[in-house]
Amino acid sequence: MALPTVNVADVRKALSNHLSKLGFEVYPLKIGWYNAVLSPSLHLSYPDDTLGVVVLSTPDMFEQAFLPFMESRGWKGVSADPIDQCVKHCINNTVSECFPGVKVDVSYDYEMLPSRKPKFLAQSAAHVAGAVYYYQRSDVPDHPWGEKKMFGVCIHPRLGGWFAIRAMLVFVGSEVGSELQQTAPPDCVPTREDRIQLLEDFNLRWQDWSYRDIVPPVQTYSQKQRDYFSTPPAQRLNLLTDWGYLTGGEEDNTQEN
Repeated sequence: MALPTVNVADVRKALSNHLSKLGFEVYPLKIGWYNAVLSPSLHLSYPDDTLGVVVLSTPDMFEQAFLPFMESRGWKGVSADPIDQCVKHCINNTVSECFPGVKVDVSYDYEMLPSRKPKFLAQSAAHVAGAVYYYQRSDVPDHPWGEKKMFGVCIHPRLGGWFAIRAMLVFVGSEVGSELQQTAPPDCVPTREDRIQLLEDFNLRWQDWSYRDIVPPVQTYSQKQRDYFSTPPAQRLNLLTDWGYLTGGEEDNTQEN
């Protein structure tokens, strides 16, 4: 028995109408594309033609979603990682509003299974969705690193490394028809020399953020956003307090986070 089909264009439009103004981008994919590039132990347990959507945050997310979210919340229910809390709030509200009665499984980039494996591999998902290119050591012919571990990194064709992969939405029981065709992500770092530079910048010098500029970005993080992400996580609530986004007379709490 065939699964019900969904209109990919309608799903993409509904999500984009709500999330783009908050600084997010959405990219649909078939779950089968994701499973095809991973070992069986990492597969998602849905039929191959099930619709998935990868959600990225752009530099605009910080000012358009995060800071207003913090200002509206004050001290009420702020978690140890406010960015994750804000992203979850934005996406869950959008899914509830746009798709009432539809079963949508939402997994976030920070969530882990009981086995301690991530709920989904964010970089692989974004690559097969055609959003960003996931550069790995296997993309460098005759690489110079020997047995040294080199982690891969995704690069956005317009934003370089100034973005983040935030979530995967799976429309359970919804089959995608032939209107959704897989396209390769833009290979925006095509030369061997630049790929070596990228992976070495990311693995050896990630804290200076130079890898993010491997392609000329159309937009980067604001200075305030850079200051936030450069601050150790345990001190970020203090920073938000200094900026005036956390109020409510519970300043002592910041010493514990």
